[in-house]
Amino acid sequence: MVVHLIDGTYELFRHFYGQRRFNKGKDKPLGAVAGVLHTALEMIEGGATYLGVATDHVIESFRNALWPGYKTGEGIERALAAQFHPLEDALTAMGVVVWPMVDLEADDALASAARIAAADDRVEQVCIWANDKDLAQCVQDSRVVQVDRRGKEIRDAEGVRRKFGVEPVLIPDLLALVGDAQDGYPGITGIGKATAARLLNRHGPIEGFPDNVLGPERERALLFKHLATLKTDAPLFQDVEQLHWAGPTDEFRAWEARIGDKRLSERVLAAARTVGSGPA
Repeated sequence: MVVHLIDGTYELFRHFYGQRRFNKGKDKPLGAVAGVLHTALEMIEGGATYLGVATDHVIESFRNALWPGYKTGEGIERALAAQFHPLEDALTAMGVVVWPMVDLEADDALASAARIAAADDRVEQVCIWANDKDLAQCVQDSRVVQVDRRGKEIRDAEGVRRKFGVEPVLIPDLLALVGDAQDGYPGITGIGKATAARLLNRHGPIEGFPDNVLGPERERALLFKHLATLKTDAPLFQDVEQLHWAGPTDEFRAWEARIGDKRLSERVLAAARTVGSGPA
């Protein structure tokens, strides 16, 4: 059994801006939603029948109260923002488990789902389909891996060490020191990726740094580490069998009309007929 965990928010952005290259500025109201559904179907057709999708129901999270510059939903195009909630409903109608996050982020859901799935002896591997750097902290040897769709790379623990220079468990410390522009915190002035990796490999986590290494910036670094550390205790499911895709619900027919994509229903029904015949 292989469990596949998908960053639905990233996929929605990817399809929205990918379609922009071809639609000449005329965004289809649910075009990105359709793209994500086809991506999920492609995975199911390939045998990924145990899967869950995490979404940001809202962009803001508890982290916004900890750091004023943390990312918000400000600036997201209206045509894209309007597809956030329909994506969740469409995936649910297609029979895919969805975790819409409010106080937590989609990345926290992926981290929590990975922890729950990896603890099950029936699970051979957990694949996290997301590009965010912070999700590298979830990687465990080759049991929990990060799939970088854009870079076409499956990153195990050795891959994380090769890319970032530190063990997966030290990714929050690394991001605390170098910052994460995408999430909106700057890191510690004067510390780049190479220096951060060298310090972490020498001293371990930031809490173990000698006092003279960060000086007055220590508390700031620890705050950024808190921002970068994903929550793994969200009670998303109790049994991985809850993630098994068994076909669409009765509500999915209505989505064919809303999306205007007959091929979508044809693919869903064909996949439902063959589900279980291939690898999980």
